[in-house]
Amino acid sequence: MNQTDKQRVAIVTGASRGIGAEIARRLAREGFALAVNYASSAKEADALVAELRETGGAAISVKADVASADDVRRMFETVEAQLGPVYALVNNAGVMKTTPLADTSDALYDQTFDINVRGTFNTLREAASRMKNGGRIVNFSSTALALNLPGYAIYNATKAAVESFTHVFAKELRGRGITVNAVAPGPVATSLFLEGKTDEQTATFSKMPPLERLGQPDDIAAVVAFLVSADAGWVNGQVLRANGGIA
Repeated sequence: MNQTDKQRVAIVTGASRGIGAEIARRLAREGFALAVNYASSAKEADALVAELRETGGAAISVKADVASADDVRRMFETVEAQLGPVYALVNNAGVMKTTPLADTSDALYDQTFDINVRGTFNTLREAASRMKNGGRIVNFSSTALALNLPGYAIYNATKAAVESFTHVFAKELRGRGITVNAVAPGPVATSLFLEGKTDEQTATFSKMPPLERLGQPDDIAAVVAFLVSADAGWVNGQVLRANGGIA
């Protein structure tokens, strides 16, 4: 299923469900050929690919643990072979499990940093040598970083690292026309956010933004679609906080 060079190819990590799946749908509508990355949710990823193909889009599913450099390299190789050179990379894969710092296990610390930080590092490093000039990279931070809520210390630390990657990598790619930005969503109604929260806690979060609602996956997908578009060609090294005004 090789595509012509005129069709833009996008990799969306962690795209089998939630925000990632909605980003894939939105980019497909914008004319991108999609690589739907997943680590373990093969059924959901394959269903999304089938959905995108039914609407006329080009899409493949690619299994890869972003925390593994070897997996990430193979992912890029697969995408290049089946769809073509990568134009856009969206680093959506992530994990969020909140607990007080003093109660955080070594295993949880390692898992959170492996996926959120090492995973972003691996894909950025691979993109540096493989990505087309003039491309787009969108990393994922979080508005939780600005709120400093109890229980979020480890998660916030990983997102602080991602924001640092974003600012520095944008400068390291000087001369190639590649933009590197990050999106920092506020509370979004996905299973990642809602899991483990009571109805009362969810209601509290929904009232925090001045717009008085939780974000929806398509709210974030719209921001990503802008950042990978030609209209965002002068936006580089920035963190866009899509949070309804919560911070």
